[in-house]
Amino acid sequence: MSTTLSEPIPEPADARNGGEDPLLAPGRTCWRVEPARRMACLVDADDYFRAVHAALAKARHQILLIGWDFDTRMAFGPETAARAGTADRLGPYLDRLVAARPGLRAHVLKWDFSMIFALEREMIPVFVIDWMSNPRVSFRVDGRHPRGASHHQKLVVVDDRVAFCGGLDLTARRWDTRRHLDDDPGRVDPGGAPYAPFHDAAMAVDGAAAAAIGTLARERWRRATGETLAPPPPVGPEEPDAWPDVVPSLREVGIGIARTDPEHEGRPEVREVEALYLEAIRRARRSIYLETQYFTCERVADAIAARLAEPDGPEVVVIGPHRCSGWLEEEVMGPKRQKILRRLRARDRHGRFRLLVPVTARGTPKNVHAKIAVIDDRLLRIGSANLNNRSMGLDTECDLAVEAVPGTAREAATRRVVAGLRDDLLAEHLGRTAAEVGRSLEETGSLVATIEALGEALGGGADAAGRPRLLPLEILEPAGDCGGGPGEENEIEGLLVDSPLIDPERPVRAEDLTRMLLPDHDEARPHRRFLLAAGALVLLAGALLALWRFTPLSAFADVDAILGWAEGLAAMGPAGMLLTIGLFVAGSCAMFPVTVMIAVTAIALGPLAGFATALAGSVLAAAILFALGRFGGRDLVRRFGGRTVNRISRRLGQGGILTVAVLRVMPVAPFTVVNLVAGASHLRFTHFVVGTLVGMTPGVLAFSLFGGQLERALRDPAPATVAVAVLLGAAAIGLGWIANRLFGPRGTAQRKDGEAA
Repeated sequence: MSTTLSEPIPEPADARNGGEDPLLAPGRTCWRVEPARRMACLVDADDYFRAVHAALAKARHQILLIGWDFDTRMAFGPETAARAGTADRLGPYLDRLVAARPGLRAHVLKWDFSMIFALEREMIPVFVIDWMSNPRVSFRVDGRHPRGASHHQKLVVVDDRVAFCGGLDLTARRWDTRRHLDDDPGRVDPGGAPYAPFHDAAMAVDGAAAAAIGTLARERWRRATGETLAPPPPVGPEEPDAWPDVVPSLREVGIGIARTDPEHEGRPEVREVEALYLEAIRRARRSIYLETQYFTCERVADAIAARLAEPDGPEVVVIGPHRCSGWLEEEVMGPKRQKILRRLRARDRHGRFRLLVPVTARGTPKNVHAKIAVIDDRLLRIGSANLNNRSMGLDTECDLAVEAVPGTAREAATRRVVAGLRDDLLAEHLGRTAAEVGRSLEETGSLVATIEALGEALGGGADAAGRPRLLPLEILEPAGDCGGGPGEENEIEGLLVDSPLIDPERPVRAEDLTRMLLPDHDEARPHRRFLLAAGALVLLAGALLALWRFTPLSAFADVDAILGWAEGLAAMGPAGMLLTIGLFVAGSCAMFPVTVMIAVTAIALGPLAGFATALAGSVLAAAILFALGRFGGRDLVRRFGGRTVNRISRRLGQGGILTVAVLRVMPVAPFTVVNLVAGASHLRFTHFVVGTLVGMTPGVLAFSLFGGQLERALRDPAPATVAVAVLLGAAAIGLGWIANRLFGPRGTAQRKDGEAA
């Protein structure tokens, strides 16, 4: 019998047999606690991809794949790719499975990220992949989320009999073994390019726990597509076991399912992920072990700081990456992590906190993408939620948790598994065995002392034994870059750390922008009319944005709704192009989505004229909005903007062309807002225009070359038309690769090396 997402699920009977209250409390720290016959922890993608590949092969009725990203070119591993060739990559593999079983259907749903986020990912649009796939393989994108949010859950469900949840997407640049070799020939992307060692984890479950995750996945599909999927039929006795060839970590165990789901379209927000973290940290006794891609969550940091201040509180060990994967991510999240580290160091009077970076035997940092928490030997959680603000309230997330509930029959066995996984993870990072870690913990009674004792070269340098190691992350002292005194935050932190637009924990609303733009009371006391004027401008921009988003005007922001009207402009020839450029200016001033204007222009005017018109219109609109910001707001910002806005202004002025270009490739605010604030800043007009031109060209060109041909392919799906679309898609991918080389981490590093030389 299926259940709705709102139905409370009672605790297992043995969770109420006395002892301390469980951490997993349905309706508060989790959605449901459901029994699983088997649970397995899968560390790193080699094990995870093998298990998913095997489980998919046993599907009979329904495959549900929910993710932040998917790449149909992804191989399940070097061995399967060598054995089956391209037929065993994700897309062809799904086609082959459903073709062999008439009753099987596969549903693939990923976050509808903007084209500008696709430089390192598969750039063939999902609707083309869906059209070219088997009719019983459905590819869809999910754009039903608040502005600035993402769908971040990573779920695989097979017939509601086996389910996977964790930090791993079925996409490129994820595969690695637990050895994390420096030179692994199998660790290459679909184009053959190598990438850094990658560390992550997932959990596999079956039974009622798997069926509950299937319910969650089908609800996501319904929200995104409007299509209601029926649960798969009950399992018949003749059907083989769907569990992959994986040794279970536990049998007959309760699985807690914790979610984050933002308030949107009338649904109340769900913050079970955050609630479980805060409660588990509050009740930890000896140790808190965390692995996380980001470490910027204010509430979690406050909870940890409170425990560190206690004389007999728990030790806290956080495993994270040395740097974020891209230049912009590092600029955004790096300073926030540093600020939190400085705060925790100040509260760590008893030396119980460590933030460590795992490196290979040669000292290459591993890309830590895992989201793992082990609290004492009591709670284990693996999922998609990072320790950043947005994972607590803005993005959709899903974590699975196992608890050794005090006073229950399964308490002792569960404690052994929870502690064993923590020891196993530390052994992987230290080049030891789990038994060695366990013995050291028994001898020292301390997680920190064990890491230092087994690490040998904790302070840096090559390990004589050739083992991987855990190195402490350097905590940087703040320093003013523009006349700031000692102890003041530098300009990059002023730009990013204090902005409500960066790593928000809830959807950003108009009042958040108002608070950002209005001054600090201790720095300036402007005349009331200036405050009213600034507030009115911000509220007007927010109101215009809301009109296009939440009122019947949203129908006019849809490509299909205005395509016929735009084609009328194309029939006007050059006059239509000029009028379209003017409409870019007018639409941008009215907060109309610029990506919709670019897409419609590309489809209506064709590749060449569409590219020239859309790029000219975008740059002209940006320049005019810049001028409006400069003319009407520069003095206002300088005099009354407060510390945050003045730091943004100085940083933009220093960053120049590169800063603007990267903001265009990875925008942190609406197009109109960025232009107005840039105009009110210290940024040079020529730097702004050139940076806008450079940053917007890849996305506009991809839309123009690819969008017009795709529209014709959808209307007339002849083989020749589709072939041209594929060729243009390859050209767009090449363009994205070039842009990524220029503005990605490698290009940035090369420029810095050149400047240093």
